[in-house]
Amino acid sequence: MKYLLFSDIHCNMDACARIVEKSKEADIAICAGDLGSLRTGLRETVDALSDIAIPTILVHGNHESHAELLDACDHLGHFHVLHGNSTEIEGTTFFGIGGGIPTTPFGPWSVDFSEQDARRLLTASFSEFVFVTHSPPLGCLDALANDQHVGSDAVRTFVGKSRPMFVVCGHIHENAGQQGELGGIPVINAGPAGVEFAWPS
Repeated sequence: MKYLLFSDIHCNMDACARIVEKSKEADIAICAGDLGSLRTGLRETVDALSDIAIPTILVHGNHESHAELLDACDHLGHFHVLHGNSTEIEGTTFFGIGGGIPTTPFGPWSVDFSEQDARRLLTASFSEFVFVTHSPPLGCLDALANDQHVGSDAVRTFVGKSRPMFVVCGHIHENAGQQGELGGIPVINAGPAGVEFAWPS
C-alpha cells in the first residue's frame, strides 16, 4: 500500500496543489492536522485539497478544532475525520487523535488537550492499525530548535502499549519530513511537503 502523509499546511495553497498532485501516485492519504492557521482559513484549505481522489484520513491540529474539521469535510465522503475513534479502509484500521498534547503556550485560540485528557481518549485496542496523531510522542521527532522536547507522554505510552504498524504525526515544524522510530515502530513527522511511504516497506 502506498501512502501520502502530510501535515501543517497552514493555508498554503501551493503546498495544497503539490499534495493533490502527489496523491495521484498513492492509495491512501493521511493528514496529521493543522490545515488552518490560528483558527482561520480551514475551509479554503480543505477545498483546495478536495481534488484528492483517494481515501483520506484526517485529524485536527491545534489550529482547528475537531468540530471545525468535521464541518469543513462534511461534503467529502472520502475524507474520514478521526479523534478518539477509528475507521477501516481496504482492510486497514486507522485510529486518530488531534490537537496539541500537552497544552501549548499559544493561548486560547489553540486547540489543546492535557496529558490526562489524552489518556482518556487513547484507550482503543486493535490487533493491527495505523495511528495518526497531530502531536508526536515524547522524545521522538518532537524537538524544538532549542532542543526542548515537547511531545506527548500519553501518545508515547499508547504507542508502546498498542504497537501500531506505524505512526503519523506533525505539529513540530523543525522535524517535518523526518522519520524516526519508537521501540521499532516507524514514526513519521509528515510536514507540508508530503512524505511518500509504503507499508509493508
